[in-house]
Amino acid sequence: MKKTLLFTALSFAMLSGCNAGGNKASEGLSLAPVDEKDIVATVNGRPISRQELDYIKAEITRGNPHAKINIPEDKLVEELVNRELLRQEAVQKQLPRQPDVATRIRYTERAVLSQAGAQEYLKQHPVTEEQIKAEYDRLVGAMKQQEFKARHILVKSKEEAEEIIKQLDQGKDFAELAKQYSIGPSAKNGGDLGWFVPQRMVKPFADAVVALKDGEYTKEPVQTRFGWHVILREQSRAKTPPPYEQVKPQIEQMLKRKLIQQHIQELKQKADIQLKTAAQEAAPAPQPAETATP
Repeated sequence: MKKTLLFTALSFAMLSGCNAGGNKASEGLSLAPVDEKDIVATVNGRPISRQELDYIKAEITRGNPHAKINIPEDKLVEELVNRELLRQEAVQKQLPRQPDVATRIRYTERAVLSQAGAQEYLKQHPVTEEQIKAEYDRLVGAMKQQEFKARHILVKSKEEAEEIIKQLDQGKDFAELAKQYSIGPSAKNGGDLGWFVPQRMVKPFADAVVALKDGEYTKEPVQTRFGWHVILREQSRAKTPPPYEQVKPQIEQMLKRKLIQQHIQELKQKADIQLKTAAQEAAPAPQPAETATP
């Protein structure tokens, strides 16, 4: 597993240094020079930096910041050296000129630089606490709805549902009837559906629940694509929004995505973009109009 993580983390190091000569994969790309004090190794004069080593460590623990790296640092350096040897050999053999290799280099470069560009834009245009709180308040305001706790009995025919309603009218226990007759997955729990908002349910079911009062059951069977339902609405309450601190990270990420999308639209307006789709390339060229003969 560790070798797989290491291989994945190092893959970009091999790709990013490749240059396709006359048909450059990294058109006009100029990388920052490596400071002498940050060099951990050189391979045929090409430096490997402390920053590359730190990057590999970060990649290995990505998604699990508490994970411990048990790979000795000298082994990581050795692996970087090995990858650099393979990279240099690939360049000498002009492998970046191969279309599939060049495509992978371009894709990797584009992914890295686009992510860096987005991060830099967010540094210059940070999402503020006030913006996050305002968005939270807006979302809470839009949540003005009730949620319900209900049970149901699902059967195949209207006649079966009507018979169950008769038994309920006679005082039979709803949960016991659900266990006995319902074909739905909630039957073993007495038809208990827990708390839900109407939008989670199919419309005929939701409409029936909303129309009931707490403690009432439907006097007529309710049909949905699943079959026929008898529904008991047990309780209702105003939906409680999650605490601000709980959802703050998600709201912040959502606002960041919106900012980046807006920035992309601004860039598009300034850019010269020409789309050449397969359909356009396959379309025949328009023929000159024929002159009608009198």
